[in-house]
Amino acid sequence: MLGIVFVIMFVLILIGLPVYLSILGSGMAFLLMTGMKPLLLVPQRFVTGLDSFPLLAIPLFVFVGEIMDKGGISKKMINWADSLIGWMPGGLGIVTIVSCAIFAALTGSGPATVAAIGSIMIPSLVENGYDKKTAAGMAAAGGALGPIIPPSIPMIIYGVTMGLSIPKMFIAGIFPGLFMMLLLICVNLVIIKKNPNNKQENKSKFSFKRLMKSTWEALGALCLPIIILGGIYAGIFTPTEAAAVGVAYALILSIFIYKEMKIKEIPQALLNSMETAAMVGIIMGAANLLSWIMSVTNVGELINNTLGGLLTTKVSYLLVLMLILFFVGALMDTVAAIIILAPVLVPLGIELGLDPLHLGMVFVINLVIGYVTPPFGYNLFTASSITGLSFNEIVKGVVPFLVIELVAVLILAFVPQIITFLPNLIS
Repeated sequence: MLGIVFVIMFVLILIGLPVYLSILGSGMAFLLMTGMKPLLLVPQRFVTGLDSFPLLAIPLFVFVGEIMDKGGISKKMINWADSLIGWMPGGLGIVTIVSCAIFAALTGSGPATVAAIGSIMIPSLVENGYDKKTAAGMAAAGGALGPIIPPSIPMIIYGVTMGLSIPKMFIAGIFPGLFMMLLLICVNLVIIKKNPNNKQENKSKFSFKRLMKSTWEALGALCLPIIILGGIYAGIFTPTEAAAVGVAYALILSIFIYKEMKIKEIPQALLNSMETAAMVGIIMGAANLLSWIMSVTNVGELINNTLGGLLTTKVSYLLVLMLILFFVGALMDTVAAIIILAPVLVPLGIELGLDPLHLGMVFVINLVIGYVTPPFGYNLFTASSITGLSFNEIVKGVVPFLVIELVAVLILAFVPQIITFLPNLIS
């Protein structure tokens, strides 16, 4: 019966129905077919899925990203990164990827990172010899750093779902995010060497004076991640409180210091943020219904009993888990996948002796790769909308970056110290 539910859900997704309606439709079909509970359960589980204080951080972090975009903060960060590393071979590509990493450290959203950084950097990349598909693919892949480098919306959702410390997950995401950033930079350098046109890229000389000037101009913006992440790690405030502090700081910076955002623009920024946050929230509420169905039908126990006899080592378990999550991430929303699958798939790994923090990070990062994986990668659609390129062209441009991100996930899965070193050091 449960298999029919998933078939219904994926069919509804494939025919173009919104993800939350597909999940709700399949869940309601299950209730009607089994008569297990009345349909009144649907709104009850929907509300229960959103009734969590840490989830308040999601709309607030999205709002921080919106303020950064409208308030000129992202531009100042890009100028600073350009003055620091733009003079290197492949400098513009490196600036794009590093800017994505910096922006990621403030918003936790992949599509927001692609939109903010891509809209500025893609035209510059094309002007300096990059193929437009490659430039768009680079921005899309760089946007995947958004949910990996803290703060991260998927980490918040995983932490709430699995009862794992969100601050610990944030700390654990720093090294993997930087590691993936370095690998993306390496791909950019390989592309520069293989494509003669890219060698025409403007190579301005390093200027210490320009670096100092751009650092001073961007100082307020550069302090934002220190305030948000430093406050969380120092135990001064929770992730939700940190997001609220980030909103207040970003507003003061954009309106009164940089003076690039007017007070009358705040309502529109709030509206844009709420649209994004509502999209996440409505999927979470719908996914909670399916998660409940899987719980009462003992799917987790069934899967553990079935796979437990086959996957007897950590290596075999991780390989199967990553394969499942790769396909799920390509076909299903990350938020829904975490809420539905984590309670089912993760316990077996913990039984096999895997560190819950390491396993949680691998789970999240693997799903996040779905942001740049066809056919439903959010970042790919965002890159397509800001460049005017077709979806297929964006996919061609992102392939080399997607391959290296998959390699990164494998390394992170089998070298857990990259994830656990910093949390263990701090604790």
